[in-house]
Parts: sequence; C-alpha cells; structure tokens
Amino acid sequence: MLGSLARWLRLLGYDTAYPGPLDDREAAVKAYDEGRILLSRDKNLASRVKGAFFVASDDLDEQMGAVVAHFHLNHSNPLSLCSLCNAEIIEIDREEVRDLVPPKVFEIQKEFWKCPSCSRIYWRGTHWNDMMRRISNLRAVDLS
Repeated sequence: MLGSLARWLRLLGYDTAYPGPLDDREAAVKAYDEGRILLSRDKNLASRVKGAFFVASDDLDEQMGAVVAHFHLNHSNPLSLCSLCNAEIIEIDREEVRDLVPPKVFEIQKEFWKCPSCSRIYWRGTHWNDMMRRISNLRAVDLS
C-alpha cells in the first residue's frame, strides 16, 4: 500500500525497507528487529505497534507531506539511495555507462551513479529537476 511512499523516502535519502507481503505480527516484529518505524495505512495496526505512524491519505503528496512533517525530515541528501532496492548509490566513471544509457543521455550528461546491488543507473536528467521540485514542494503542503 505504501510502495510509492517508500520509493520517495529513498529518493529523499532515508533508509526505507519495503518488504513483501507480511501479516501484521511479522511487520511489527521486522520493524522492531531492524530498529525501524512502521508506517501503515492500517489504522488498527498502527495503533497496536509502539512508535508506528498511521498514514491516513491515499494521495502520495499528502503521504509524503505528513511523514516529512511528523518526523521533521529534510532533503539534505536526496538521491543517495537506490529508489528500487534501498542500497547506497555510487558515482561511476562516465565511460562505464556508455552502452547502458541512451546515446543522447550519454552525450548530454557528465555524471552518473550506479546501484551496486541492482545495477540501476542514475543521472541528473529532466526527471532530476522534477523530483527536486516535488521534494521542495513538500514544505508547502498544508497539513492542518
């Protein structure tokens, strides 16, 4: 239910686990064992797990706004984690991605990052500006 939120929290630079389907007990135990805060759309589950946070909205922007405000998150380290697998991405030599990205991207972009876990390649294209704009807009969300 919160897969998109998990990806965006990773894009903000926050270590975010998003395990496969778990029952309530498994989710609570996993969060506890890993020292994580459980975020849930299930109000009943969130109320039963110490330190859990109930995510009330279905809307991704509202979800992000609520989590950012509640936990006083900032975006000082955006795009430092892989949005797919949560591993820390590393800068790689431009030549290493020549055959891995579209030719136009290789021609225009000078910096690239790679996830050592899933091999996804990142660069600061137009999507970067869109993501940074969305992240910046989080502060403008009215949570009252």
